[in-house]
Amino acid sequence: MAEPERRVWARNVRYEFMEWKLFWEGQLNRSDLEAAFDISTPQASVDLKNYRGLAEGNVEYDSTAKSFVPGAAIRPRFLVPSADRLLLQLRALMSGALPRDVVWFKTLPAIDMAPDVARHVDPECLRLILGAMRSRSALRIRYQSLTNSRWRVIAPHALAFDGARWHVRAWACDHKDFRDFVLSRIDEFGGAEAASYEPADDVEWHTTITLRVLPHPGLTDDQRRAIERDYGMVDGAREVEVRLSMAFYFIKRHNLDLIDLPPERVQLRLENLAEVGLRVAAAKEETRRRVIPSGGGGPADGLSHAADPWDSSPA
Repeated sequence: MAEPERRVWARNVRYEFMEWKLFWEGQLNRSDLEAAFDISTPQASVDLKNYRGLAEGNVEYDSTAKSFVPGAAIRPRFLVPSADRLLLQLRALMSGALPRDVVWFKTLPAIDMAPDVARHVDPECLRLILGAMRSRSALRIRYQSLTNSRWRVIAPHALAFDGARWHVRAWACDHKDFRDFVLSRIDEFGGAEAASYEPADDVEWHTTITLRVLPHPGLTDDQRRAIERDYGMVDGAREVEVRLSMAFYFIKRHNLDLIDLPPERVQLRLENLAEVGLRVAAAKEETRRRVIPSGGGGPADGLSHAADPWDSSPA
């Protein structure tokens, strides 16, 4: 008779835990299994015995340390080792986003991170935004930009994180275009109302572009090699696929639009910066073409005609 699926899943999670301890912490004890999964000593012993049979060479018993240790050529079968994932977990732990028991270290390594001045998002704000996205409706919001505070009517269709803050991608009913609104700048809500728009018309959101990031040409050969290693470049370049609507944030975060900065400060150069601006402008024009009523046109139709391709970025 086949073993119940859930029992197999639970056992495989324990095997993954064993490999995590061996790979990242360098040792494993039966008591680790007992504490992490609230299982009996006999069950932990069976798990260890079965795992050693399945993954011969991955684990050895060190009689001096009185614990299991990784084999010389450990090849995890149940764990996908990812330094990025582990470091992200540690970062989330430091910021309070994850509880301590999610990270399987018995004793945490010494860690710290530079303070992050987080932008607070009110849970009621996010709840209303998500509700409007589900119902395809518009919301009246009082929005504080860098220049003024006023009531706006927006129809949200997506959320995005720019590396520092969350914003909502929405149809701006007053400007008749798609824009970004920083969630932490919404300080009051009015009622909901019907909205007539198609998320598919947000061409910037639905179109991607490949950015070619290079080491700054002003760097020395040693500096260039260091940057290539930092960013995992291949043949001196790193290709990054990004939505057109998010390209602005990537470029700003890495100072790729500030060509006068010292090479050691900016470190990178965007090979196709001009192409990004042209593609964003073309996407805005395509959106405008889609949403203008048949026969409409010209500034009197109430649509935004900004020349700046980054005009939809939040103020």
